[in-house]
Amino acid sequence: MEVEQPDTASKTIRTLRIAIISAAIALGLIVVFQTNRQPRTDDAEVLANFIGIAPQVEGPIVRLNVRDNQFVKKGELLFEIDDRPYRYALERAQSEQAALEGQIADERRTIAAQQSAVLVAEANSKSAEADILRSQAAVEGAKADVATAAQGVNRAAAEWTYANNNLHRIEPLLARQFVTVDQVDQAKTLEVAKAEALKQTRSEWEASKAALASTLAQLDRAKAVVEQSKAQIAQAQHAVTTLEPLTTQRGARLSAIQTAQYDLDNCKVYSPFDAVVTNLTISEGMYAHKGAEIFTLIDTRTWWAVGNFRETQLKQIKPGMRADVYVLSRPTELFTAVVDSVAFGVTPDPDVFGRLSPGLPDVQRSLNWVRLASRYPVRVRVKDPPADLFRISESAVVVIRGY
Repeated sequence: MEVEQPDTASKTIRTLRIAIISAAIALGLIVVFQTNRQPRTDDAEVLANFIGIAPQVEGPIVRLNVRDNQFVKKGELLFEIDDRPYRYALERAQSEQAALEGQIADERRTIAAQQSAVLVAEANSKSAEADILRSQAAVEGAKADVATAAQGVNRAAAEWTYANNNLHRIEPLLARQFVTVDQVDQAKTLEVAKAEALKQTRSEWEASKAALASTLAQLDRAKAVVEQSKAQIAQAQHAVTTLEPLTTQRGARLSAIQTAQYDLDNCKVYSPFDAVVTNLTISEGMYAHKGAEIFTLIDTRTWWAVGNFRETQLKQIKPGMRADVYVLSRPTELFTAVVDSVAFGVTPDPDVFGRLSPGLPDVQRSLNWVRLASRYPVRVRVKDPPADLFRISESAVVVIRGY
């Protein structure tokens, strides 16, 4: 019995060794399987978006409402720049706009008066044309009167000629007593009456010709007035100005007001989102320059963990997969995340690929026998992140759990 004890012990030890080796192999296989099915990496960092806060205007800072590493809410006042120069600029732009509107109103009144002058000139022209028509009618009437008077003169001349011939015919007969004295006196009276009638008709003829000349002169004067009124219409129309040179300035004046208002509004700088103030090295009284960053805001609304995974693991990682994130500051606390994106490129390794340069490719002549798998960053977005826990560049561990 004592001889068999060493064989039993050696068998037990050998069995134990086999079991341990088998367990180790099984555990290794399980680890490899789990690693391939659920990739993980401790080469990860916590990241968040951040922006540099730079004023849109320049001037001394009269109020600094934040301190370094302070949490701020969206819309909270960060700092304020002296707004007096920009307020004065806005008032000046508004005054210039009001002056322009006053000029436009005055010009409108002037144009209205000029247009009234055009209407008056057109009315005068129409009146002058009516005078021409009246004068033409008067001329025709005067010509008719002249013609009538001429006929009267001819008739009176014929009657006087007859009376005068009759008087000269019967006067010699008085001495022979072929006619009586009374007949001679009647002939003389008739001749005198016809002579007066002829004289009167000639006077009327001359008067009608004078009237005709007067009406012709009135007609010429009316025509001249028409020409003058037409010239006045043209002059009045040319004198009418336009508002276009003034109204085209409205855009520039309005733009000046909007620019001044924009600058005035930018004297107060507010937080665009919930954030943490960092890298604050200024104080009140500092002169802020336009576009020069004075501190940084870290966007606390969204946090990512960017893990570098081997290229052999990327086929197991897809956007939308669930992931677990652990941070070094709280290694026992689990944060749920979702895969946001997988990178498609990294900078080529110059020891393997060579260098990218202008001209011909720079290819390495040596060959490294040990090849390490490239690592590509995978971005996972943390769900409901605590605003006061994560910090940019904090070390993390990322485990991809799948869907």
